[in-house]
Amino acid sequence: MSFFSKLKAKASRKSGSREKGQQAQSTTDAPPTQTFPSQATQSAEPQEQQFTTQPHPAKTNDPADLQRQQPGGGLATSDPMAAHHARDPYVPSQEIQSNLEQPLGRDELRARAAELNAPGPHEQK
Repeated sequence: MSFFSKLKAKASRKSGSREKGQQAQSTTDAPPTQTFPSQATQSAEPQEQQFTTQPHPAKTNDPADLQRQQPGGGLATSDPMAAHHARDPYVPSQEIQSNLEQPLGRDELRARAAELNAPGPHEQK
């Protein structure tokens, strides 16, 4: 007897026993009882595990099709790359330029650096 014929015989025995059980239940006048999944798995006849394959969501072989859509996408949407999309340099108006203070000279900057680097009263050498 081949494997497939054994499998068909087993399936027909299972379906036949289920039909007999359903006929016996329908002939009795007892109200239907509610069965819970934990009770259904503890039946006298062990049930065979069933495995199925799930369909893959891809429609093509391109892996990019599986990723969610992003507005713009790619490197063009990141903040560090936004600098490459600038058109012209920013030139402040005359009003802003006139309100800016003049930069310090080289000697003034050296004196300020020495002042900031000098040890304070709380530091010990």
